[in-house]
Amino acid sequence: MTLFDRFRKEHAEGEAPAEPHAPPAAEIEPSALARVFSAPVWLRDLGLLAWFLVGVFAILVGVVWLLALTAVIVGPVVVGAILATVAGPLVTRLQARGIGRAGGAVIVLLGLLALAVLVTLLVVGGLYQQSGEIKSSLSDATDRIQGWLEDLGIDTSKATDGASSGASDTTQQFVQGIRTGIQDLTNLFFFLTFSVFSTFFLLKDGPTVKRFVDRNMGLPLPVATTITSNVIISLRRYFLGVTIVAAFNAVVVGLAALLLDVPLAGTIAVVTFVLAYIPYIGAFVSGAFAVLLALSSQGTTTAIIMLIVVLLANGLLQNIVQPIAFGATLELSPLVVLIVSIGFGAIFGMVGLILAAPLTSAAVKISRELAQAKARDVAREGERAPPAASEPELGLGPL
Repeated sequence: MTLFDRFRKEHAEGEAPAEPHAPPAAEIEPSALARVFSAPVWLRDLGLLAWFLVGVFAILVGVVWLLALTAVIVGPVVVGAILATVAGPLVTRLQARGIGRAGGAVIVLLGLLALAVLVTLLVVGGLYQQSGEIKSSLSDATDRIQGWLEDLGIDTSKATDGASSGASDTTQQFVQGIRTGIQDLTNLFFFLTFSVFSTFFLLKDGPTVKRFVDRNMGLPLPVATTITSNVIISLRRYFLGVTIVAAFNAVVVGLAALLLDVPLAGTIAVVTFVLAYIPYIGAFVSGAFAVLLALSSQGTTTAIIMLIVVLLANGLLQNIVQPIAFGATLELSPLVVLIVSIGFGAIFGMVGLILAAPLTSAAVKISRELAQAKARDVAREGERAPPAASEPELGLGPL
């Protein structure tokens, strides 16, 4: 009988072969098995963060869409809130001298309106007075540029006609912009009127509005007061820093215009100072205004020198003053100011450009103050807690 037949016969008779004793199987708890197949902690945190960012982006898109639909009303209210926040201390000082809050608001508002009208008249009047010289100088500059390009072997015959006609018509179209923009006059009138009313009522009722917002934010009153107070302080400090930078740029550009014998040097300084409150776009407009006046009065060489001065004032020299101004007022790096201003400006337009830096500074200060308050509360609770019971002595006595 073979070995295979013997093995089959033993199994057929029910006799199982002897087997070595196997170790008992380990019992696995269901919770441990669930942890084995679950995602790592870092992956779950990353997923939650991703969904959080998706939600924030959706909210941001909804806010932008809603603001776009209500821009006709929201825009003037935001402008009025900014002006009232910055000029509010003036009304408070007038109130302390015995003038009522409403009277102080009227005085401050009239001062703001007078300043806006003065700047508009200076810009439009300066361009109107020099419109003929600007047109002639632009034509001469175009001819010179054409000659330089032809000396380099570049054919400018096709571009000359368009450039010359565009250069000759630029100033005339700018001066006559009010007459050609009749279709937008109604919207402009509504915007200005509503901005004036918003500024007046926010100047007059600013403290009352702040207390109302604090009570209805859905947060504890001290937390709400901390948030609104930091936003207001950051706005005022931001415009203080902008005022320092604007005064520096106005002095540099105005002195350069005076030394180069450019007409309306004082007007150039005032325009540079006022338009500096509009980030980046204001510097471009005021610089173009100064260069155009230099071109119309002194020619291309003086205009190029003026352009270099404007670029230095708004570039290299401003980078020396701006960290000092914004560092002392907002406690932010100029790089952070640049990044948030461009980002908010791309999303919210001009309002985003103006409010990006102060709101970022306010957010940083609010988070810091709330963290400090929480740390103080934890420390006080630790001091109030009863001391831990000491371990009882064994009492064995001397051995």
